[in-house]
Amino acid sequence: MSERPKVIIYTDGACRGNPGPGGWAAILTFGRHEKLLQGGEADTTNNRMELQAALEGLKELSQSCEVTLFTDSEYLKRGVTEWLEGWKARHWRRKGGKLANADLWRALDAELEKHQISWHWVRGHSGNRKNERVDRLARRAIPRS
Repeated sequence: MSERPKVIIYTDGACRGNPGPGGWAAILTFGRHEKLLQGGEADTTNNRMELQAALEGLKELSQSCEVTLFTDSEYLKRGVTEWLEGWKARHWRRKGGKLANADLWRALDAELEKHQISWHWVRGHSGNRKNERVDRLARRAIPRS
């Protein structure tokens, strides 16, 4: 069996107001190759944009990969690594009721099944070059009204 390609992904989401117009971005690195992804929505939340960035980054991969994913969102990282299995067991509900962003969590869960992913949290605005860059790209992707 061949080894999975190794990909590094940095993701970020941004919002002007919360809720408000928002943007997301992802930087995918494979060897010397790099791909930038960005998008935005007119009315969203910061958490939705964080999820969208990770989802779009993973959807871009055309085959099963070994992914190292960096995010400055504790919501995203903890959601995937700590809370997701419980939400699934409760049919996409939290212990206290409705799960926010269930549509994106479900879509992200489907992508998680395809890859071997190592999740890493980085402190935002702390000088990490790639995190700072993906933050700028996410803010630039916010639709102007």
